[in-house]
Amino acid sequence: MIRFQNVSKTFRRARVLDGIDLEIGLGERVALIGSNGAGKTTLIRCLLGEYIHDGTVTIADREPRRHRTEVLGTIGFVPQLPPPLKMPVGQLIDFSASLCGTDAARIHDIAGRLGLDTAPILDRQFVRLSGGMKQKILIAIALGRQAKVLVMDEPAANLDPEARKIFFELLAERQNDATMLISSHRLNEVSTLVNRVIELDMGKVVLDDKVADDVSLSGLLACRVTTKRPEPALAKALTTWNFRDVADDGTAWEGEVAGPDRLRFVGMISRYVAVIDHVSLTEKAE
Repeated sequence: MIRFQNVSKTFRRARVLDGIDLEIGLGERVALIGSNGAGKTTLIRCLLGEYIHDGTVTIADREPRRHRTEVLGTIGFVPQLPPPLKMPVGQLIDFSASLCGTDAARIHDIAGRLGLDTAPILDRQFVRLSGGMKQKILIAIALGRQAKVLVMDEPAANLDPEARKIFFELLAERQNDATMLISSHRLNEVSTLVNRVIELDMGKVVLDDKVADDVSLSGLLACRVTTKRPEPALAKALTTWNFRDVADDGTAWEGEVAGPDRLRFVGMISRYVAVIDHVSLTEKAE
C-alpha cells in the first residue's frame, strides 16, 4: 500500500533522508522510532506530499504530490505540531467532516471520549486552545473519518495520561481496518498495538523488525548488535539481557531475545541509536 523507493531529501546540503527503501502493506501497524533529527518527520511529510524529494513515494500506486486530493482523502493525519489555525473549533470540525464525507457528530464523540467536551469551545479559535485540547481535536478529526491509512507524528505528546490511554484504545479499535504509521519516542506505549518497528538514524533505516501478531511465548530470536565505538552504558544494558561481547572490544554483541520481549528490547537499544551501527533479529528454529 505504501512504498518508498530510494527516497532522499536534503535541506541546505544536509542529507536528512538517505536512500530510503520501504514497503508497508495493508493492515501493518508500524512504529517509526529514532532520535530527534533521525528523519522521522521528514519521511512523514514526504509521504503526505509536502516536500519535493528524490526517489518515489506512492500510496496505493498514487504519488502524493501528483494526486493530492485522492491520496489525502484516504489518510487520517495527526501532526507533531498543531497548525496555527484561527478558524473556530465548530467550523473546523464541520469543514473537516464535509471534506472527508463523515458525520461531524462522530468527531465530537471521539473528542468526548478523549475527555474534551467540545460544546463550550465551538466559538473559540483553534489557535487559542491549550496544547492538549488542540491535540484532542486533531486526533478526533483524524479518527473520525473512515481513513484506510492513519499517519501520526508523536500523536500523544500533549495528552494527559488518561487521554493517552484512551487514545491507544481508539487506535486498537481500528487495528483491523487501517494501515498505521506512528512516530513515537515511547515505544513501550505502542508495543501492544504495532506489528512492525522501523528505526531511523541519520536518514537511514537501521532496524526493520516485523512482529507476528500471534508471536509464541516460547519463541526466541537470535540477536546481533554492532556499534560504531564502545559505549559503556549500552554494554551494561546488553549485559543485563545476557548478551556476550563477541568482539572483545565492546563493538559487537550477540544474545537471545524472547519473542514477547522483542519490542521492549528494541525500545531499550533505541536509546543508544547514536552509537549503534547495525541490529539484526532472526527467528530461531524450534
